[in-house]
Amino acid sequence: MKDIFGNTVEEKLNNSLRERYKEIPVSIFDTTRIEWINKKRKWYELGIKSELGRDNDLLGFSKTLNDFQGGDKNKKSISIFDPIVCELMYSWYCKDRGSILDPFSGGGVRGIVAHHLGYKYTGIDLSENQINANRYNAIDILPINNQPNWYNGDSEKLLNDFKSNFDMIFSCPPYSFLEKYSNHEDDLSNMTYEKFIIKYNSIIQKSCSLLKEKSFAIFVVGEVRDKKGWYLDFIGDTKRAFMNCGLKFHSEIILKNNIGSACIRIPGTFDRNRKITKIHQNILIFYKE
Repeated sequence: MKDIFGNTVEEKLNNSLRERYKEIPVSIFDTTRIEWINKKRKWYELGIKSELGRDNDLLGFSKTLNDFQGGDKNKKSISIFDPIVCELMYSWYCKDRGSILDPFSGGGVRGIVAHHLGYKYTGIDLSENQINANRYNAIDILPINNQPNWYNGDSEKLLNDFKSNFDMIFSCPPYSFLEKYSNHEDDLSNMTYEKFIIKYNSIIQKSCSLLKEKSFAIFVVGEVRDKKGWYLDFIGDTKRAFMNCGLKFHSEIILKNNIGSACIRIPGTFDRNRKITKIHQNILIFYKE
């Protein structure tokens, strides 16, 4: 049954939940909804330029820059972290004006969104070009006295010197060797999966040691295939890494992305070996008691 405005009871309930929580807190975030896309576009109208400091399309799971620039095929396609995911995770899982640690900071989205919303963000990245680009972009958007704190270097080493504890861990790590980020010897994307996991676990352990009790750690991850095409269970390894640090596996959200270029890849992957093309990432949420 619909009301006089044409809304069903379910639609009214959904709208009420989104008004209360910003998004319905269920296990799937559908980023292809027009409402989600419009909200994301408003974030980018602030001037966030996540393509700065990046040379290629890293993974392509996220909405690409071209989607917001009219689909110009002459423009390079750059994967960008979803600012709405930042907004939701901060508001749901970090205390008001809390501090956030990001050991794999990458582009500037997570830091800029955090400070725009009143949180305090500390990010670490190996790429000096990326860190400089993040800082330039943040200065264009945020007041000079409200800037994210970015460190250039190896998280495994830098975290040893951190003294402060944090109210939240929030990051999107590199997916092992799936994409090469730099030629730096400490870059996880240059390592075999076995060596990558050892260093990855170490960074997670050091990050969790800086997390306050009764606080959340959240990683956005996808799966990784080896050179023969078999899944390596990177998502499972991430879960085990946090649980080995004593954190509890709290919740998981499927981040459904636009099918985009998957249509082009499907005939090659499915017809050849029946492998399914992924169009989602996993948001893994952990809790430190």
